[in-house]
Amino acid sequence: MASAPQAQEAVISLRGITTRFGEHVVHAGLDLEVRRSEIFALIGGSGSGKSTLLREMILLQRPDAGCIRVLGADLQSLSEDDALALRQRWGVMFQHGGLFGALTVKENIGLPLREHTTLEDPVVDQIAAWKLDIAGLAPEVGAQYPSELSGGMMKRASLARALVLDPELLFLDEPTAGLDPESAGGVDVLVRKLRDQFGLTIVMVTHDLDLLWQVADRAAVLAEGKVQGIGSMSELARMEHPAIRKFFDGPRARAASDLEASPSRPR
Repeated sequence: MASAPQAQEAVISLRGITTRFGEHVVHAGLDLEVRRSEIFALIGGSGSGKSTLLREMILLQRPDAGCIRVLGADLQSLSEDDALALRQRWGVMFQHGGLFGALTVKENIGLPLREHTTLEDPVVDQIAAWKLDIAGLAPEVGAQYPSELSGGMMKRASLARALVLDPELLFLDEPTAGLDPESAGGVDVLVRKLRDQFGLTIVMVTHDLDLLWQVADRAAVLAEGKVQGIGSMSELARMEHPAIRKFFDGPRARAASDLEASPSRPR
């Protein structure tokens, strides 16, 4: 696991979040804080509201009740102009990439710069190439279209676009879903590198136990509409709530835990 950051400032704060879809209650007075420069994971079973909570943090959905503050701003009271300015301070890597199929990878990466800045095209292209390199992709990938990319390359291209405005916050929705072990391992390394080099605060939704053990500073387990446990993976592994035990009592969970504990494991 990555070393826990020293800063304790809360950059995301959720208080009393309630979310309903018809009669179905997804969140029931949920409270949560994410600290600056930490890698924070949202975990839980299907239907526990992880992705919904992420969408609420990035202004794609509003809760029915409660308060969400991100980077000091109350999301419920933002004007359209303030919301636009705030969105430029975070980046989002969507689960399925979210790239535009009619644009090349380089054009996709540069699109936020063309929409939100007055930079000339050559400068935009240079920045896009730099972000492509940061994401671990070769320069020639920039000329390809999303349909020509493998799953791992698609994830990295989407990450490069999420980084193009130099965000303070990075949101990752299932960053390793559908990847082979080697590609997923590369994402693990990249996530740690981004936090350590750029001081990013990273929030991710994931089911990947290896990713959780290797990079998450803290994780929150969602169940029954609330956070049932929060802490490092080692701390969560000692908690007894049934929703938490599901993540630590299966064979895959024990294997990931054993790997983390191994003295020969590279850090």
